[in-house]
Amino acid sequence: MSQSTPVSLSYRDAGVDIDAGDALVEAIKPFAKRTLRDGVMGGIGGFGALFEVSKKYKEPVLVSGTDGVGTKLKLAFELNQHDTVGIDLVAMSVNDILVQGAEPLFFLDYFACGKLNVPQATDVIKGIAQGCEIAGCALIGGETAEMPSMYPDGEYDLAGFAVGAVEKSKIIDGSKIVPGDVVLGLASSGAHSNGYSLVRKIISVAKPDLDADFHGRPLRDVLMAPTRIYVKPLLALMDTLEVKGMVHITGGGLVENIPRVLGAGLTAALDKDSWPLPPLFQWLQQHGGVADAEMHRVFNCGIGMCVIVSAENAAAAEAQLKAAGETVYRIGTIRARAEGEAQTTVS
Repeated sequence: MSQSTPVSLSYRDAGVDIDAGDALVEAIKPFAKRTLRDGVMGGIGGFGALFEVSKKYKEPVLVSGTDGVGTKLKLAFELNQHDTVGIDLVAMSVNDILVQGAEPLFFLDYFACGKLNVPQATDVIKGIAQGCEIAGCALIGGETAEMPSMYPDGEYDLAGFAVGAVEKSKIIDGSKIVPGDVVLGLASSGAHSNGYSLVRKIISVAKPDLDADFHGRPLRDVLMAPTRIYVKPLLALMDTLEVKGMVHITGGGLVENIPRVLGAGLTAALDKDSWPLPPLFQWLQQHGGVADAEMHRVFNCGIGMCVIVSAENAAAAEAQLKAAGETVYRIGTIRARAEGEAQTTVS
């Protein structure tokens, strides 16, 4: 009876390239280093990331958030454009924890693919580091997973995790909002990271030239514009005056996100003529035949963040945010809610 010669297999034969993973870690270290801030203990490479909460907090409360980029990644794959989705990843989490008054402290990412393409992954993680710089938080660690046959060639998935801190007495939960308060809308940079299943459907129907000029930029760049990060201007505003509520306009648009900070007896009455509908959303609505109500439920429609302040503080808040580089509109007011009325109306 003959014996077969044992086959000598390696991890590389199974589709996992450890050397490529090591090369990626080395490639991203300089970008991660630029995000370091007070509190970081150690650098990338340990089993766990260490962070010491600043002694400036008397009663620190940790606020955490996690998110992904959604089907905007499918568009990134089609366009072979990977340098901005990392900013999106950071923005979705840091903007979420910001609305409760938290200063983002650190961020971790999870990058998963079938076969690791080091230049592509480096572009993505450079974007993550850039987003962390904008938000003022440290890219303190992450995970790169190469899993053969789990993803189509050239595709990957992303998840992000942000942790911030807020003084217990300064948590913003919307409980101080009353009728007469003003809703300020901060302009978005585009569709951010929401509604891209519908965006891609509209593109498939309209079949536009994505390289054509669209109000001064190629349409592809307008569609892939990264989510705006509002952290630094709003942290500064909170140090100056009382912010009663903040709302990150993500999935669900204006009509489903604003009620998340309102008491049951309140309604936000928004005036749709108080801010311009940006050209991208006009194009999407026209080519998709999308109804107004659906636009307001799916997209941010030009408003990426809402800030609710008292009427007497509205002018000062608006001036300070504009001085910090934000485009700001007074988009509505808070009033008592009628029986059976929605908590956000757009008219």
